[in-house]
Amino acid sequence: MASGQSSPLAEHRKTITSESPAKILRRILSSPGLHQTPACFDALSSKLVERAGFNVGFTSGFSISSARLGMPDAGLISYGEIVEQGRLITDAVSIPVIGDADTGYGNAMNVKRTVKGYIKAGFAGIMIEDQVLPKACGHTRGRKVVSREEAVMRIRAAVDAREESGSDIVIVARTDSRQAVSFEESLWRTRAFAEVGADVLFIDALASKGEMKAFCETAPQIPKLANMLEGGGKTPILTPSELEDIGYKLVVYPLSLLGVSIKAMQDALIGIKSGHIPPVGTMPSFEEIKEIVGFNKYYDEENRYATKD
Repeated sequence: MASGQSSPLAEHRKTITSESPAKILRRILSSPGLHQTPACFDALSSKLVERAGFNVGFTSGFSISSARLGMPDAGLISYGEIVEQGRLITDAVSIPVIGDADTGYGNAMNVKRTVKGYIKAGFAGIMIEDQVLPKACGHTRGRKVVSREEAVMRIRAAVDAREESGSDIVIVARTDSRQAVSFEESLWRTRAFAEVGADVLFIDALASKGEMKAFCETAPQIPKLANMLEGGGKTPILTPSELEDIGYKLVVYPLSLLGVSIKAMQDALIGIKSGHIPPVGTMPSFEEIKEIVGFNKYYDEENRYATKD
């Protein structure tokens, strides 16, 4: 069952206060079915993901670079900026959130620091990839990967950092070697990642449904993540039921929220420039906006602590 429908989130809410986000995520990953998540990029978008009934959040480096800096996902955003944005996102919601950490921002020691920082920021999971520095955005030109040894060392360092922290953060190991080297190389790397302790595996930019199926048959005991790049990437766009049948456990939609936000803002700006405000039905009412951002909850708490003076 896809998580956009009849989300199991309600079953977890009663334990959210007593369990770590990572433990909740691990329970979700061990539950039946495919779990969907549109990538968020700030506190508001993460709130909307949760309100829509999705039980897992995911931060996209592409979307955060775009929204926070107005710049491309090309290794320009810093570790500190990502962690700060991530803390705002995880603070805004109750669902567990997986954070995109790109290359881990350096060598194995940088990876360890990054993992520990993501734990402190409240992330339930962290995704580490094997590109060189500076990285290139997935599904774009110019991607290069580090050696097998260094790629595996990054994941081993992430696992070590988790153990040193006494945490159970979920390690998502990503390889970009499908396009940078070959499909066979990407399978070798994911098997090696599984052997050193990765919890979830992800090959970016697989080129066919057959490749996706073969990937899911590799290290079958480890959950697999799919990336459905909206608008035209190298990977075929499959339905949730197709992805579940192949063997995927998680699917991320990296550009949906950012993309529709850009289009809506462009349309609104064109209208305003010509003297027209957005018509009824194209945006929430003021009352709806206040509810989404939490005014009603704020008013309730304000009344609770009000004095008679």
